[in-house]
Amino acid sequence: MNKKETAATCTDGCTDNCGEATGKALSCKLTSPEMQQRKATVIASLKKQVIEKKELAKGYYYKFKGTDSVVNELADFVKTERLCCDFFDFELKIAGDASSAWLTITGPKGAKEFITSELGL
Repeated sequence: MNKKETAATCTDGCTDNCGEATGKALSCKLTSPEMQQRKATVIASLKKQVIEKKELAKGYYYKFKGTDSVVNELADFVKTERLCCDFFDFELKIAGDASSAWLTITGPKGAKEFITSELGL
């Protein structure tokens, strides 16, 4: 994502009330090249590991293996995304037997489109 893209607000049907729940437009705040690279690396890895994806009213639910390495990647992803996209809400559920981990990403109106277009998940 380049500097021009980071200033853009959400697209693909998100016009009025884009930041309805937060009062702000949905946009990525990520500007540091190091942060952009880290984000791209983590997202690319997670995309390959998604076992199941379900659409929710305000976002998506993703199922992964519950290994320690995947849980660490999910935690890194959430930490990075909180810095650049603070309008997202994250829920991480990890099975105690390490069989699976679930990541839920939701947000205000327009978040689902933002997840698809900006994160590619």
